[in-house]
Amino acid sequence: MAINIDQLKSRLKQIQSTTSSGGNSGSEFMWKAPVGKSQVRIVPYAHDKSNPFIELYFHYEIGKKVMVSPSSFGRPDPIIEFAEKLKKSGSKDDWKLGRKIEPKFRVYVPVIVRGKEEEGVKFWSFGKQIFQELLGYIADPDYGDITDLMNGRDITIEHIAADEGGKTFPSYTVRIKPNAAPATQDKTIADLIVNGQKNITDIVKEPTYEDMTKALEEWLNPDASSTTPATKNAPIKGATTATKVDDISNAFSELFNS
Repeated sequence: MAINIDQLKSRLKQIQSTTSSGGNSGSEFMWKAPVGKSQVRIVPYAHDKSNPFIELYFHYEIGKKVMVSPSSFGRPDPIIEFAEKLKKSGSKDDWKLGRKIEPKFRVYVPVIVRGKEEEGVKFWSFGKQIFQELLGYIADPDYGDITDLMNGRDITIEHIAADEGGKTFPSYTVRIKPNAAPATQDKTIADLIVNGQKNITDIVKEPTYEDMTKALEEWLNPDASSTTPATKNAPIKGATTATKVDDISNAFSELFNS
């Protein structure tokens, strides 16, 4: 199954009329663009072959650690519920506070990093602007499915540090390579792409409703004793398995185009 381009075009229209911001959750399976130029290849997500873009929401203001919002998975979030009550109180200050504690939007996408392909598939995280740019390329028939394993395209990312050129914040630009090419011709790397992908929820752990309620209470009453929230794993979809790659083209076709 190839990615659903019509679905991504629709999502592009939606985000063009919204605002969002966010940050990053780190681990050995995450990749952050270093200062300078880097090159990556987005690959299909083995746990949702129709869409490699995983949209998540994070709380940065509440608790000692960044928490992924259960709303990312269609479940209730007590912090969002509290934020909504604040915004409806009629107080301007309450409304501002409600907006402040709402979760922030991030997108995660599986990539292989050029020059480090042997490290396997990692997750690259970014915000609304880059997400919109990438969806724009995919919606353009001159580019189409840039994630296609046999006929997709690499992405060049330029990261300019905040202290360069008087910038207050770091900036990122993305450019799609003009020539289509296979993601790899190395059978070992192909095996990592097909069989070695983590489920994002194995990395970004979802707190329980009770854990988030406790974090909110401790934030509202900082004098109360605090403990590290327990977490649980909540898979988005079941993993797809495949046998060891012997023929790259056939393996890609069977796993991602069937």
